[in-house]
Amino acid sequence: MAQTKNQMNANDSDEISLKDLLLNLSRWRMYIFSKWKIIFIASLIGGVFGLALSYFIKPIYKAELSFALQDDNSASGSGLGAAVGLASQFGIDLGSSAGGAFTGDNLMELLKSRAMIENTLLAPLEIDGKRQTLAHLYLTFNKFQQDWKSDPVLSKVDFLPNIDRSKFTLHQDSVLGVFYRKILKKNLTVEKTDKKLSIIDVEVNSKDELFSKYFAEVLVKKVSDFYIDTKTKRSSQNVLVLQRLTDSVRSELNSAITGVASTSDINPNPNPALQILRVPSQHRQVDVEANGAMLTELVKNLELAKISLRKETPLIQVIDSPILPLEQEKIGKLKGLIIGGILGGILTIITLSLARYYRSIMRSGNERM
Repeated sequence: MAQTKNQMNANDSDEISLKDLLLNLSRWRMYIFSKWKIIFIASLIGGVFGLALSYFIKPIYKAELSFALQDDNSASGSGLGAAVGLASQFGIDLGSSAGGAFTGDNLMELLKSRAMIENTLLAPLEIDGKRQTLAHLYLTFNKFQQDWKSDPVLSKVDFLPNIDRSKFTLHQDSVLGVFYRKILKKNLTVEKTDKKLSIIDVEVNSKDELFSKYFAEVLVKKVSDFYIDTKTKRSSQNVLVLQRLTDSVRSELNSAITGVASTSDINPNPNPALQILRVPSQHRQVDVEANGAMLTELVKNLELAKISLRKETPLIQVIDSPILPLEQEKIGKLKGLIIGGILGGILTIITLSLARYYRSIMRSGNERM
């Protein structure tokens, strides 16, 4: 019996609590409707404020660039496998794929590295008819120098074109570090459209249209050059070595051919009884044959090395590049008016509700006293 009575009391308590909740919601709704004039005026003020912001807030310019990473095919798996094997017999390394360190996600991290971003910022460009760096442009449109007026050192920091990076002051290095962190956090986005594809999208957002466009293009160009130089370093060195050897042997061959002709001219009709007169010409002829054989093999290996080098470049192919005028992201007049009005109304409702709740608590406290 006692247990049944307790359950009935609990059910009554639940019903009373639910009833009180519904009554409170109804009273709150009536209270809010009674304040419609205040809410309406607040919404109008919020709408006007949002409209004003749409005029003063500068648009964000979005530059999008996409590129494809060329697949790495090992030389042994291609038609050059036999050629590479033949060249290796002569002690010549034609190189193989060396881009594994920069493929896929690693290449995306390279695009976001401090070295690449700083090299991009310091790249000299012709912007608005002036030779300047992207770092100077970033410094200008963000009005950093105005913010640093109180600091006599920072206010004079600038990044002129063709300046020697090794001679930067401590303050210049610090400012570049600030730029790097801000760009990485707010301006630069690097991602893949699809994990199964090798297409990478680079997006740059900023308040300056030219900065967005040039930064995206120069960044990809810097990374592409670094990537190509790194991947083809061995192949390029092999081509240079083979080219020097080929030129040297060709020079020796030409000299030997000239020597044979000179020896023949000195003794046009040698005495058959004097074999010693034929020795210089025979020595030169041996040199011609030996150098000719060496030159033939070197030319073959040089052409194989050039084919291997061409196979590895270019490694990055741009698909889409930003074209002016860029896409803008900004708050339109109508959008600013609507959002401002809604926010003004919501904030007013919250304020009125909190004030009513506070008065209710104070009233309950006074009644208990």
